[in-house]
Amino acid sequence: MARVIKLGISRPATHPLLPDPEPRAVKYTMISVDDHLMEPPHVFEGRLPKKFEGVAPRVEETEEGHQVWVFEDTPYFQVGFMCVAGRAREDQRVEPARFEEMRKGCWDPHARIKDMDINGVWASLNYPSGVTGFGGTLFSEAKDQELGLACVRAWNDWVFEEWHLAYPERIIPLGITLLSDPEKGAEEIRRNAARGFKAVTIPEQPHKQNLPNVFQPYWEPIVRACAETGTVLSLHVGSSGFGTFLPGSPMMEVGASKFGPMAIETCIDWLWSYWPAKYPDLKIAIAESGIGWVAMLCDRLDNIMARSGYGSGWPDKQNSPSDVLRRNFWFCMIDDPSTISTLDKVGIDHVVAESDYPHGDGTWPDTQRVMERMLSGLPVEWIRKIMHENAAALYRHPLPAHRLP
Repeated sequence: MARVIKLGISRPATHPLLPDPEPRAVKYTMISVDDHLMEPPHVFEGRLPKKFEGVAPRVEETEEGHQVWVFEDTPYFQVGFMCVAGRAREDQRVEPARFEEMRKGCWDPHARIKDMDINGVWASLNYPSGVTGFGGTLFSEAKDQELGLACVRAWNDWVFEEWHLAYPERIIPLGITLLSDPEKGAEEIRRNAARGFKAVTIPEQPHKQNLPNVFQPYWEPIVRACAETGTVLSLHVGSSGFGTFLPGSPMMEVGASKFGPMAIETCIDWLWSYWPAKYPDLKIAIAESGIGWVAMLCDRLDNIMARSGYGSGWPDKQNSPSDVLRRNFWFCMIDDPSTISTLDKVGIDHVVAESDYPHGDGTWPDTQRVMERMLSGLPVEWIRKIMHENAAALYRHPLPAHRLP
């Protein structure tokens, strides 16, 4: 007898998806370093060892008509705000969703390229959204760790085979890894790097996901694998959960407003973990971070080292914490017009752009217009760096023969 899943969440009426918008005028060649994909139901089909075929993650329908992922008998719903692009404003709510209520570009690579063309995005780096979480944590929590590792590998194979290989110039491959066993996690990073993956995502504050914090030697195999293979350690703000909430606070409003504070907290922890000082080749990108806090942090770090004496434990005697911050970290802009004046302090070579398709913060289909409004007063050399040159260098990704501006 088939099991019936009941979430106790009613399904409100939904409106049809909006028609395709007209393609936007392209002023800049753009690489978006923070977009997202949703996993379609077939991800794990034929990609797991035979002994796991009966327990593979799968999509099931609930009694209320939601479609949810089920892994080890636990349902995980798709959050509505993961896929705002193309939905009517009335349908932009936090709730489990069905695949037909999302733009096909959320989960189909061919439709995604079409949506990138509408938006004027040349290439895209995509974080997970649905079954794995932004930081790819779910499979590391598996009761059966062998199954968890098999699911990690299958997810990476799906991204590589169906997304990157189909459009190698348009899709920058980002992987997930096993977090519950850093040695096996490092092996997976190396396996992926050998076939062309350029990045891996882990939760930006892993202790919030019941993992050791970043100051523990636990993380060295994964950090070393990233540094030695050139794999960018890609930390998405919110991948370890929202910030803390006071009783009575509006969760969505407060959580969305705390992305900046969460980004600076993440950056401070990773910087003072000494991993970037120990591994000068380590590259850390903080997605959906903005840049407004970076100049302030640089000033604070210089004060700590020069005047207060609080930084006496810093291990790199040749490079200060602010030097290492500007050497090892990259910061992502989505719509930060008031922070443009800080670019010189942040370091123009370490700022990259994002569209955040298809999330609620995303600027699709008007990313070109948003970026033009924000960057138009800058020197053209700086615009090129932010819009594509920095990302192409960071992720070692090719650019088209003809580039704008």
